[in-house]
Amino acid sequence: MNIIEMENITKQYPLGNTIVHALRGVTLTIHEGDFISIIGPSGSGKTTLLNIIGCIDHPSSGTIKVGGHDITHLDDNALTDLRLYKIGFIFQTFNLIPVLNTLENVEFPVLLMKKESKREITERATKLIEAVGLKEQLLHRPAELSGGQRQRVAIARSLVTRPDIVLADEPTANLDSETGASILSLMKKMNEEEKTTFIFSTHDPDVMKYAKQIIKIRDGVIAG
Repeated sequence: MNIIEMENITKQYPLGNTIVHALRGVTLTIHEGDFISIIGPSGSGKTTLLNIIGCIDHPSSGTIKVGGHDITHLDDNALTDLRLYKIGFIFQTFNLIPVLNTLENVEFPVLLMKKESKREITERATKLIEAVGLKEQLLHRPAELSGGQRQRVAIARSLVTRPDIVLADEPTANLDSETGASILSLMKKMNEEEKTTFIFSTHDPDVMKYAKQIIKIRDGVIAG
């Protein structure tokens, strides 16, 4: 099954008096259960591509389907629901809620879904927090955590809803090699057991080793 289909996607940004062409006619098909690394130099369009797949940004032209549904012209409410129920994000900036502790940050997206009991949510969130090595930081707020620990909270939060698609922008950038390897193994397990589709933007050769497919992008164009 094709979980993502992009057809001739372009994206332009105004920058002063010039127009930046971030994506230049990207056509891409991603299958359910893929484990993909998107690679390319800084400014090549990797993050823009992830943001469009994740419904954070709108393409300037072209069409995109997620799960067989054309999302190109969905309104903001429909896109919000799609992000909540179908897509998990791991951002370089973490985007944790400062007033919530580790457990509460990880629980938060599942509570918004209003589909499970608080007990079930807490149990799953706690298991994921332990799986990313933060059992001792369960009640710490983001300001009490290191950059690497905050990254691990963000990873646990992205996985807790059991999303169909996980998008990750440099997911191991703030992690030591041992922690990075254990988290990649956790993601690979989800990929194999639950058919979760993972799409990484990365420069990390260790992430690329796990990939079933590597997509190269340069100057906003898929290079191979």
